[in-house]
Amino acid sequence: MRVWLVVLLLLCGWGCYSWWRHRPVHDAPGILADAAPDQENLPHGTLLNRGHFTLEPRASFAMTARVLSREDYQLDDLAPIAPTDLAMGWGRMSDSSVLNSIRISQSNRFYYWYTDNFPIPRREIEDSSANMHMIPANDEAARELRTVRPGEVVHLEGFLVDVKRDDGWHWNTSLTRDDTGAGACEIVLVEAIRDVR
Repeated sequence: MRVWLVVLLLLCGWGCYSWWRHRPVHDAPGILADAAPDQENLPHGTLLNRGHFTLEPRASFAMTARVLSREDYQLDDLAPIAPTDLAMGWGRMSDSSVLNSIRISQSNRFYYWYTDNFPIPRREIEDSSANMHMIPANDEAARELRTVRPGEVVHLEGFLVDVKRDDGWHWNTSLTRDDTGAGACEIVLVEAIRDVR
């Protein structure tokens, strides 16, 4: 019985620590990240090997955006290559006065939003936010990704990549910000990410 109590206390402690480490940042109203992501498409050809995965860079990618939500994955098939998804917002989707009217969540590698009263047009919500699957390119990027909190404004640099697994399964990145639904997520090989405030 005592062992179960110790296990329960350890799990509660880990849960509290995890929440504290990723607790949301709250900001005053105003646009915190005004520009859309910067992207330059690349020719096909370069391949990067990562264990059972092969990555093909499709575009160089840089952005400054507000983290709307984060979801960490440990048990799905993609966790070894992309352990974290970040829902990102820019333009008016980085403004707390807009975000206060929108409920945001993530699940099963998707980003969801819902509002009773649109604070900005639906199309602007869709074009100024995205779910991004984050692949750390190095140990430093992995460490930085682990500390990112919802509400932070971060700058990241890297590449949009297509992913292929040894068994033939593939995962293609979006190359545009105006798509929605399945296949609309960006897969980002993150070379550097940092809090900019």
